[in-house]
Amino acid sequence: MESTQPTQRIAPVRKSVVVEATVEHAFRVFTERIGEWWPVKTHSVHEEHAETAGLEPRLGGAIYELWPDGREEWGTITVWEPPHRLVHTWHPGHGLEEATEVEVRFSAQGGATLVELEHRGWEARGEKALTVRDAYDSGWDPVLARYAEAASG
Repeated sequence: MESTQPTQRIAPVRKSVVVEATVEHAFRVFTERIGEWWPVKTHSVHEEHAETAGLEPRLGGAIYELWPDGREEWGTITVWEPPHRLVHTWHPGHGLEEATEVEVRFSAQGGATLVELEHRGWEARGEKALTVRDAYDSGWDPVLARYAEAASG
């Protein structure tokens, strides 16, 4: 049986935004208020049927979406270091065997906060890895723009 795993390492997607807020506030908005800024109608498994996104703010907590008939888990928090760092698995609509990893760091930058996101581990997506990576490379931009607006406002 042939392997579906790519033979070369695939570069992570890296994004950053500056939020006009303290590190503590920026972290809280990202984690505790994700339902206010995550664009579930365009960036979720159930899209137009999705109602909100949520995050259980703790190590081992889930990141998920809710819709009228249930809940879809997107990933599990593997590193929880408030207010500076959060790492979680990421597999919306897929099994754990296809999970990638997202790390988000929050650091003071003058009176603002630099929020850096790295999405890695694309090899887990097998033959679709490069296509999926490219979709997330552009897909994270509107998500982080909405987050920055919510956290800065």
